Amino acid sequence: MHELQTRFEAEVAAAGDAAALDAVRVAALGKSGEITQLLKTLGKMDPETRKVEGPKIHAVREAVQAAITHKKDALEQAELDARLATERLDLSLPTDTGPKGSIHPVSQVMDELAEIFADLGFAVAEGPEVEDDWHNFTALNIPEAHPARAMQDTFYVEAGEGETPLVLRTHTSPVQIRTMMSGKPPFRIIAPGRVYRSDSDATHTPMFHQVEGLVIDKNIHLGHLKWTLETFLKAFFERDDVVLRMRPSYFPFTEPSAEVDVGWSTEKGRRVVGGSEGWMEVLGSGMVHPKVIEACGLDPNEWQGFAFGCGIDRLAMLKYGMDDLRAFFDGDLRWLRHYGFRFLDVPTLSAGVGA
Repeated sequence: MHELQTRFEAEVAAAGDAAALDAVRVAALGKSGEITQLLKTLGKMDPETRKVEGPKIHAVREAVQAAITHKKDALEQAELDARLATERLDLSLPTDTGPKGSIHPVSQVMDELAEIFADLGFAVAEGPEVEDDWHNFTALNIPEAHPARAMQDTFYVEAGEGETPLVLRTHTSPVQIRTMMSGKPPFRIIAPGRVYRSDSDATHTPMFHQVEGLVIDKNIHLGHLKWTLETFLKAFFERDDVVLRMRPSYFPFTEPSAEVDVGWSTEKGRRVVGGSEGWMEVLGSGMVHPKVIEACGLDPNEWQGFAFGCGIDRLAMLKYGMDDLRAFFDGDLRWLRHYGFRFLDVPTLSAGVGA
């Protein structure tokens, strides 16, 4: 037994790497190893012989196992020392931060709008997405059976007997009503948020994002509206060659009303805002109708104002070169990785509208 132990300990000591050491382990302690075979003979010995030979064989197995463990630790330490002596780590190199999220284009544009209008003295106002009929229609000069209700494909919420009719708001204009009724003029607000209409194609979705602006003050006129929109669009598209055209239109809550077009041009095969090759419609606007001001408890002879509204998703499409509105809501990670904004690399308009 002593010779067997001495031989295996010598082979363990001579093993130069992990593979050689494992070969010794298999030869000694493997399923068919010499020491394993000796252990199997214990079952055939008589009790007296087993008492004598059993401890000897177990002692050899434990000694060889201890030598293998010690040698394995020594080989691993030697390998680590060799790596530490030859490998270098440049701590100045950027690290892999792993999976990254991104800012959705809609959220990015909302932040840009808030920043631009904050420079113009506007506050951000919010309201409920499930509205009552009065705030969504009646107070905005759209009474029941008014033809203008047919202009908006409304999602109605089923109401019980005696309950107030509710709708998913078709625009953020109810926020204007709530603002005028909850405070004292003058008012300068924008109301961004989700709105709902029963429509779906490449440029329309049942849910989309809209921003509306409202100014209520004394001696407000169309010149203030035009300057505000021109300043906003130049700052948002970051171009000084943005040209506006205002066309007479109809909205029940403004009088007079105007559709606003901007000039466009072709750059690198893509239509962009700016220039004068053609016109595209971007928003609706007008002077707040006296009936709307009166419905909010204000005297239209003392207070005047203007309002405007446009789709946030459409603004994002025009500025960042997207061509299908439905992709905004598909949740496709490939689209989000392509069009999304990294938190530290998002475009900023911090220079202000006067830059």
